[in-house]
Amino acid sequence: MSDNPIFKRTIHKHEVPSQFLPEGSRSIRVYLPPGFQQWISYPVIYCQDGEDFFNFGRIATHSQKLILEQGWDSFIIVGVDVDKKLRTSEYTPDGDRYSLYTRFFAEELIPWTESHYPVRDVPDQRLLIGDSLGGAVSVSLAVAYPTLFSRVVSLSGAFYDVYTAQIEQVSSLEYLKVWMLVGLQENEFATDRGTFDFVELNRNCKQLLDSKGAKSFYVEKDGEHKWGFWQNELPEALAAFLGPTPLFE
Repeated sequence: MSDNPIFKRTIHKHEVPSQFLPEGSRSIRVYLPPGFQQWISYPVIYCQDGEDFFNFGRIATHSQKLILEQGWDSFIIVGVDVDKKLRTSEYTPDGDRYSLYTRFFAEELIPWTESHYPVRDVPDQRLLIGDSLGGAVSVSLAVAYPTLFSRVVSLSGAFYDVYTAQIEQVSSLEYLKVWMLVGLQENEFATDRGTFDFVELNRNCKQLLDSKGAKSFYVEKDGEHKWGFWQNELPEALAAFLGPTPLFE
């Protein structure tokens, strides 16, 4: 079966030009599903920490199996790389590069992807996904750009006060659907901003999102703040939006 081109897994790498980012571009990687056809339109997943999602989260491997072995409809994945030294500055609302990164994401990355690949261009066919700060900035993007994003997967989101303050400012999030996961052993995790109880952060954020009318599905289970935990939960997370019987329609 693996010799048949219809089952081939394809990953392309690109440099997306940017007028917002000082470097002038950002590296991305794009997973194309088995049997990809340019004339078919596909749902699309946008990953923060793109390199990590592909290398440590094995999101392309998971997706290939779900499509081939479990009969899921095909989708495209866009992983957006990040310089780890600049990650906090780009992903947190009080960071020096936050506005530059989020404007690049919404105003440059999305149009570039939609002009180069046959991805669907409506909010309920775009899924944002991220881990830790990446999960939090995914929610932040959906709050800031409601006409672009309405679906988010957050894996152990680092929902610091700067994120909840942003959520509190909006009157309604009835358009938003969020699948949230946190590990019960993440209750004392050291970050570059101090040590936090991620379980409490996620519980509080879920409650806040619900109070604004968002639809959320919240999961707590044994797990630490690392890819060994998140990787195993990815199929369930993706199934909520892209599986044969999704939680969120």
